[in-house]
Amino acid sequence: MNYLVTGTELLLGIFMLPFNVAHLGQSAYGLWILVASVTVYFSMLDMGYGVAQVRFVAKYRAHGDTTALNEVTSTMFCIFSGVGLFTFILAILISLNLDRLFPLTDAQVRTGQVVLLCISAYVALGFPFSVFGGIVNGFQRQYMNGAVAFATAIVVAGVNIIVLLSGYGLAELVASTTAVRILSYFAYALNAYRVFPGLRIRLKYFKRERLREVTGFSIFILIIDLANKLNYSTDAIVIGAFLGTSAVAVWAVAQRLIEIVQRITDQLNAVLFPVVVDNSTVQRTDKLQQILIQGTRLSLAMVVPIATVLGLTAWPVVLLWVGPEFSASVNVIYILSVVVALRVGNATSAVILKGSGLHKFLAFSNLSMAVGNLILSVLLVRAYGLIGVAIGTLIPMIVISMFVVFPAACRRVQLSVFTVVQRSVWPATWPAIVMGGFVLLTRGRTEGSWALIVLQSFVAAIIYAGLFLLFAVSRNERDWYFNKVKEVLRRRPVTSGPAELSIRT
Repeated sequence: MNYLVTGTELLLGIFMLPFNVAHLGQSAYGLWILVASVTVYFSMLDMGYGVAQVRFVAKYRAHGDTTALNEVTSTMFCIFSGVGLFTFILAILISLNLDRLFPLTDAQVRTGQVVLLCISAYVALGFPFSVFGGIVNGFQRQYMNGAVAFATAIVVAGVNIIVLLSGYGLAELVASTTAVRILSYFAYALNAYRVFPGLRIRLKYFKRERLREVTGFSIFILIIDLANKLNYSTDAIVIGAFLGTSAVAVWAVAQRLIEIVQRITDQLNAVLFPVVVDNSTVQRTDKLQQILIQGTRLSLAMVVPIATVLGLTAWPVVLLWVGPEFSASVNVIYILSVVVALRVGNATSAVILKGSGLHKFLAFSNLSMAVGNLILSVLLVRAYGLIGVAIGTLIPMIVISMFVVFPAACRRVQLSVFTVVQRSVWPATWPAIVMGGFVLLTRGRTEGSWALIVLQSFVAAIIYAGLFLLFAVSRNERDWYFNKVKEVLRRRPVTSGPAELSIRT
């Protein structure tokens, strides 16, 4: 279900971006991206409690403790209600000063205020409603939330098309799509009561001791979230402040493609965290070594070929997708392709640190990278424009990923950096060099045709996969990969455990 939702959102995003730009105009679309990027920071007011709630819901579900579940959920609902109210008040204050923050015309300010308040209302209501999603995820019924997300994405896209084809503008578009998203919150709430009929959210269940318990875990999640937001979401604001909304729209084209690559290739590391925690707890260093080597190799094997093809075909892809007026995004794609390869390739190292007791080190490393990104982007944007912002993102990524996080993960599992590079990085990267040669030789023959670009990418993928499986890894490792795939395909669905049955009863 997660892959279905992700794939649907990516496909809709690819289609809707040029459609929205064509009907709204580059400046209005850039205004939308700029204002939306402000609201991204509101999610930091979650303070890590969302992830922490899922953890404690799962814990008390396993114990069959209905009272504790209701206390944790009610406590979080009260806290998040206050956070939501604060968020919307903050959004009102920002909207009243929008002209002071960005170089906007009077008409853009008025439209931007409407857009900001609509999106902020959705974000603010999302805080208290998130406790229902936490219940569903904690009960291991994520597919139910996925079904709601899938249906919501389809309906929102349909409403988007209808509104713009009817001749309405940005303000009406955001208001109508936001209304659909807010209505979806009630579906999430219904899911929570379905999986946990004993759910009772009451003020009397608010407990300070539960708040202290959850806060002890959430504080470092907050730091990591803060670093991620600074690292991945400040670029649009820097560009908007120094270069204007049209430049934001150009940046958004490159960023959207890079986000697609990351979402496709970084699914593996999301499921490695509990495995790392388990093996770290019982001090299975040999297992941690295997996780680091195989996780890094497979992460790179997924992201490097895709990032390489995207970087080498950026020009024809941009021209076909959004037209020559966005050609300035091509050079940005070249740089961000390297960024996403480093980010995904180093993700297993980050999981090792987070799951084996070095989460504080990881949190402050990520924060240092984010601050460096912001400072360099501000310094370089005036002289080099969009390229300067991209370089400001790349340099801290190289320094922190390659010289801080990766060596720390190697030390944690008691392997040398050279050993991990030799066994993980090199086998996953050298086939991409050969594949890249093929793309360069055939690049001039694919311009102007989506079919030829897709065919070229497919052949490139076959070249990479063949080299990787036949020559980059040993026969034993190749057999191990295929056996693991067979195990997954044969795996049966997990049935309800005694703890859940006792709660439902």
